[in-house]
Amino acid sequence: MMEASDTEEFGVHAEPLGAPIGGNNELLDVGQEDNQMEEFLGPQAEYNEEEEERKYYRRKRLGVIKNVLAASVGAMIVYSVYMGLLQMQLILHYDMTYREVKYSNLGLEDIDRKMLMGINVTPIISLLYTPVLIRFLGTKWMMFLASGIYALFVSTNYWERYYTLVPSAAAIGVAIVPFWASLGNYITRMAQQYYEYVNYREEHVQEQKKLPKGACHRYIIVFQSVFNSIFNLQKHLVMSLYLLSLPPQLSFVFAEFPMRFVLNGHLNTNKHILHSVKTCGANISGLIPGFNTTILERLPRSMLLIEVESILMGFAFLAMIIFLLLCGAAYRPTEEIDLRSIGWGNIFQLPFKHLRDYRLRLLCPFFIYSGFETMFAVTGFSLSYGVCVLGLDKLWLLIVVYGLSCSVFSSLSLSLLYFPRWVCLVAGAAVHVTLIVVLLALPLRPNNPEMLGPLLVIAALWGLGSALNKTGVSTVLGLLYAEEKERLDFVYAIYHWWQAIAIFIVYLWSNLPMRAKLSILLATLLVACYCYWLMERRLLKKVSFRLPRIPRPRHKVKGYRYLEEDNSDESGSESSDGEEEDGEGDGAEELDREGGGGGQHAASGDSSPAAARRAAEIHHRRRDNVQAKEGESEERPGG
Repeated sequence: MMEASDTEEFGVHAEPLGAPIGGNNELLDVGQEDNQMEEFLGPQAEYNEEEEERKYYRRKRLGVIKNVLAASVGAMIVYSVYMGLLQMQLILHYDMTYREVKYSNLGLEDIDRKMLMGINVTPIISLLYTPVLIRFLGTKWMMFLASGIYALFVSTNYWERYYTLVPSAAAIGVAIVPFWASLGNYITRMAQQYYEYVNYREEHVQEQKKLPKGACHRYIIVFQSVFNSIFNLQKHLVMSLYLLSLPPQLSFVFAEFPMRFVLNGHLNTNKHILHSVKTCGANISGLIPGFNTTILERLPRSMLLIEVESILMGFAFLAMIIFLLLCGAAYRPTEEIDLRSIGWGNIFQLPFKHLRDYRLRLLCPFFIYSGFETMFAVTGFSLSYGVCVLGLDKLWLLIVVYGLSCSVFSSLSLSLLYFPRWVCLVAGAAVHVTLIVVLLALPLRPNNPEMLGPLLVIAALWGLGSALNKTGVSTVLGLLYAEEKERLDFVYAIYHWWQAIAIFIVYLWSNLPMRAKLSILLATLLVACYCYWLMERRLLKKVSFRLPRIPRPRHKVKGYRYLEEDNSDESGSESSDGEEEDGEGDGAEELDREGGGGGQHAASGDSSPAAARRAAEIHHRRRDNVQAKEGESEERPGG
């Protein structure tokens, strides 16, 4: 018993001395935790800063390419949906029987005229508000808002009334120029960003200075070619920019999908539709005199039209989602603030002041011709030549050929990588001059299917000229203002405003003789070529051009709170007061100017290794400067 008790007592006292069964020795783990902490905080042997930085900017470049493709596809879907629905509605509304059945009790016989007047007339005043909208909303959000307005127009066609269609049509007219100006600005800005991400080691890129002249030209050429190639694909789905409807004339262009797969089976024969048409081509006045007002053999079912509109509505929402989720920002947040902070009065005046630049003034005839030739392709040629000669059942084939030609030949602008910038515009002008002369002399008679081949060739060649013209104008603008990122919205707003003016003029001249229209087209093109030659000659002689001064941003950048060491809760006014009292204002402002680039990178979410390293260097330099000045102030009383 005594031995057992001793053993038990010994066991009780000995238990704490041994290692715990199934437990951890916390004293031994302390050293291991210190080693792990040192390994975590210390320099990593496997970490390669240059390699990580290279991977980071490669992801950035891929993001820019994604933005360009997303913007191109979104624009293609938006215009395909909008024009497809508009064309389907106009062909139905043109038919007298359809109007009597649907609109006899509603009094909406002239709704097409009022709706299209809202679309064509409203953009005339767009130069007053386009830069304001782009700078207030931002380039990306302007594209998103404009696509939403197009979706609104599609939705109003479910309930066709004056108070639904006319306001939505006017909203479309308001959004057209800002939408196109935002797209042009966005594509050019993506080219600038791509150059910055490729040459991220350059000093002028790290300090966010003005780009060297001609630095990003090759990227502008490539991105404009890609955008126009993708966007022009929609022309073989939908073939028009604006449609004119002046009863009793048929003056609209048909889209492939709504017409070929929905309405084509409801049309009357060409013999019936073209029964009263006497002549075609250059010999007619208006569009198609004598065109029959009953073009539908039977009316389509209401549910069929609702299904088509629902599908188009779904694609409109898809375009909005593409702009919202797949398109990145065109500018850094600090740059967006700078663009807005120059003052609304200045933003309102600067588009008009930019017209003092002789480069823009001499390009204005090409801007006008760009609107003229697009409208002629989708109204004059397609109707007065295509429909009048081949009939409605063959129009979709002309549309496909023209659209595919525009898309394929837009890639020819890549030749500007090796040739002067005037090659595209001059080549497109030469093609169109030849075709205009051919159209003036071509004898045509109605309902003549043997002319299908020649008309298809003319459609393809006109698409070639249109592709060179559109891509050439956009590329030349980008090349001329490649280094002026704060002027891009003004420049592209002026370009598309002149296009809108040209389209409004075409809206007014729809009843003129075809020879007069072709003569105006030819004269405008020749004047445009002469003015462009004059511009290139002045640039070759280094004649100085006049650019309006853009005011500096009104706010002062004082750094970022997370870089401050002593008091992160100190307000800007307090810190400035303290700096003035200590006599440190000049040094602080100089450091802020040096750290502007790093701060902007941080504010925009640019978390690259190089940006973090530059921010750390700026922080240490600022701290050393403050400590040195504090030491000087302490030595003065002692002396």
